[in-house]
Amino acid sequence: MPTTVRPFAAAANDEAPWYRHRWPWLLMIGPAWVLVAGAVMGYQAASRPDAMVVDDYYRQGKAINQDLRRDRAAAARAVVVDLEYAAGQGGATLRGVITAAGTPLPGLLHLRLVHPTLPEKDIALTVTADAAGAFAAPLALLEATRWQVQLEGGARDWRLARQWSRPAAFPHLRVIPTPAEAAPLD
Repeated sequence: MPTTVRPFAAAANDEAPWYRHRWPWLLMIGPAWVLVAGAVMGYQAASRPDAMVVDDYYRQGKAINQDLRRDRAAAARAVVVDLEYAAGQGGATLRGVITAAGTPLPGLLHLRLVHPTLPEKDIALTVTADAAGAFAAPLALLEATRWQVQLEGGARDWRLARQWSRPAAFPHLRVIPTPAEAAPLD
């Protein structure tokens, strides 16, 4: 009985329409994901305005030298601030103790918590340290992000700045001047 060999014989399932095969769908998954991701990124770009970093770069550049002098003033006075973040049900409390050369530093204190990307979430507090250098301030719950903490004296004659990553997970922060801040200005 002679058999005919068909080298390119189609299998029975190859005669089904294209959408019944898995390969076209697997090949379309990549471009489909790119279209979805592009639409999401386009929506985010259109719905969130760019935050203006600085309006006058020259004036801001001149102010950097003044900030460095304030950082060095904090280092010269050996200002140290210990902060503690306590989150509760209705909000949070930020407690702290400020010392200068090991002695309590009572008085007015300006405290800023700067959000890394959204300026509308920045928090500015003015607190008064008692005779023991202790202060407390109520505030809203903080996001789990990297906050920039800026502390200034009442007359804004000294300044300390540090980053605080996820205050709810790491509630204690000690802000001390760095050796670079203690170096004199050239």
